[in-house]
Amino acid sequence: MDVLKLAAFSHNGQGGNPAGVAFCEEMPGDEEMLKVAKEVGFSETAFLVRQVDGSWRVRYFAPAMEIAFCGHATIALGAVLGERFGAGEYKLILNDGEISVRAERSGKGIVATLQSPGTSSEDAPEELIDQILAAFNLTCDNLDPAFPIRFAFGGVRHLILVLKDRKTLADMKYPFDTVRSLMLEHGLTTISLLWHESDELFHSRNPFAAGGVYEDPATGAAAAAFAGYLRDIGWQGKNTFTILQGEDMGMPSRLLVKYSPEIGSSVAVSGETRYIDKD
Repeated sequence: MDVLKLAAFSHNGQGGNPAGVAFCEEMPGDEEMLKVAKEVGFSETAFLVRQVDGSWRVRYFAPAMEIAFCGHATIALGAVLGERFGAGEYKLILNDGEISVRAERSGKGIVATLQSPGTSSEDAPEELIDQILAAFNLTCDNLDPAFPIRFAFGGVRHLILVLKDRKTLADMKYPFDTVRSLMLEHGLTTISLLWHESDELFHSRNPFAAGGVYEDPATGAAAAAFAGYLRDIGWQGKNTFTILQGEDMGMPSRLLVKYSPEIGSSVAVSGETRYIDKD
């Protein structure tokens, strides 16, 4: 097994979200992949096996569980595929369907763009909203009324909360075990807290307690789900926008997001990558 370590969605050659990319001759067993993910120690590691038709079978593991889809690990593996096999589009076979990732060369190396699974969103139950707000020491007065709290799906499920000001986002803290239990109970991969700076720029923080990680510095799956959410609520801002994440962790990350008007359709999320180490 050849395991590489990259940071996806890096910004100006810094930051990004670390991911493992493991090339395998055949897909390992679940226990072995979980063991490797724990040893790598990042929020996710992607395991790849090349198929006879040139596509790639991919599975994603966090230190605590398998994840159906991971955006930043997809960006990382897309960059490696582009580096090893050339620029172009690669078909990825996931547990629950197929997506693609495109690799392109730029002045800073390889830029990868994933096409997410289909998106959807729905209202979150009031009881969960009350529990989450209490856990994060928030009230309705802290929320931007233009953006309702909803579940959003783009391969995996997220809870979207948009805050009124940047300081509230910067001050984010929560009781890990309490929030982890709530997330597992409701099938949430992350809780996506955002601040709307402009119609072309959001700032985000993503607790990932469900996967055993306090916070993700860049979350491509959440970015895709959020774009689908914006489309569903009829948001009148730009359909191409940037999410800055990881700033409050000292790991600045940039995600470029683009979506079409078609309800439920895939979302494009792009980012740069950098190697953390390269044996």
